[in-house]
Amino acid sequence: MLSVYEGFFSGGARILHTDVVLGLQEGGQHHRVLSVHGEVLREATRQRMEDDASYRSLTVAGVEVGTLGRTFGLPGALASDPTRFTGPELATTARAMAGADVILSLKEQPLGLLNQAGLPRRPVVVGLHRSDPENQGAALGELKAAIADGTVAACVCCAESTRSAYEAAGVPPELLHVIPNGVDLLRFRPDPARRVQLRAALGIPDTAPVVVFAARYDAMKNVPLFLRAAREWLRHEPDGHVLMCGAGMTEDQPGLCADIGIAFGDDLRLTERLHRLGVRRDMESLYAAADVVALTSAWGEAAPLCLIEGMMCGAVPVSTDVGDSAAIVAGHGFVTPPDPVAIARAWSDAVAARPGLEPVLARSRERFSRTRMIASYGALLDRVHTEPIRPSLPEPPLPEPL
Repeated sequence: MLSVYEGFFSGGARILHTDVVLGLQEGGQHHRVLSVHGEVLREATRQRMEDDASYRSLTVAGVEVGTLGRTFGLPGALASDPTRFTGPELATTARAMAGADVILSLKEQPLGLLNQAGLPRRPVVVGLHRSDPENQGAALGELKAAIADGTVAACVCCAESTRSAYEAAGVPPELLHVIPNGVDLLRFRPDPARRVQLRAALGIPDTAPVVVFAARYDAMKNVPLFLRAAREWLRHEPDGHVLMCGAGMTEDQPGLCADIGIAFGDDLRLTERLHRLGVRRDMESLYAAADVVALTSAWGEAAPLCLIEGMMCGAVPVSTDVGDSAAIVAGHGFVTPPDPVAIARAWSDAVAARPGLEPVLARSRERFSRTRMIASYGALLDRVHTEPIRPSLPEPPLPEPL
């Protein structure tokens, strides 16, 4: 199997796909990874492939990872045309594809590469991780082109909202398969020792209520709404603390600093209890230290990994109704309107409800299991491997001359 990544940078889809690759490799399949970009600047954070946690997890497990070496967004770097590739780039891609039985595309963006003429013809399985296909630039067009060419054997949707959105956008329903996200239950679990250790490192008392927000600094995450809710909550919870982590969630990020200034106004003293932690590799510790895992996204989400990981560590989820979030949270936490006062109130309600929800969260662990997810991926890939590639869809007839 060959997985093609747009790049290695912070984000739930990359974490999820990497975990799938690792799980399938553990089950006896042989996997390689090809990344289009070797370094990117996203969310005001420079991210080198070699520094990324997913890259390190793959290489430690013996998965070969190569790259075309492109860069994106770096100061002084020439922008690469995502629709044009050089001879050496295509040769590298062809060599990687030639040794694979099935190609996995992490989201639809790598199809701009895989659709290039002259590459080996292999069945492609596309992982879809959003609920807004029309908001992906040229990616939806590349997906439809690959489907018309007959190379897309299946699309894995991580959520029902993803399946519905892509079907509405014109993807044939028979290609869309829902495999819900799952996480490593050995890693993501309630852990009193981690809870105490992380809180001590941040100077947070053991009994203080804590909200964690794990997101990159992106418009879809609706960071301004989160910050307005944080101000409201911190005003009414004098012992409360808020943790923000992810790409761009740092004290030197100009956009975030401006958002904080606007949201907190005259209450900037409250930001002493607002911790901006950036990209972390110990998310299990942050979630274990928290009482609430929050999400305020406005669009694009499908099955947010942060809600699942947080829940499995014992944090109560509180989310806006976006993608499959309401279905994930149902019975385990709270769904809110996009209103800062309502969100802050729900955070307090979640803290109070946490002791009673502990057994509920414990009973839901099998539903969100990584083992279940990887078994489903494995069964689909086995089926794709044994089926012939579909022929290209016929060209539409030319119009009759007038």
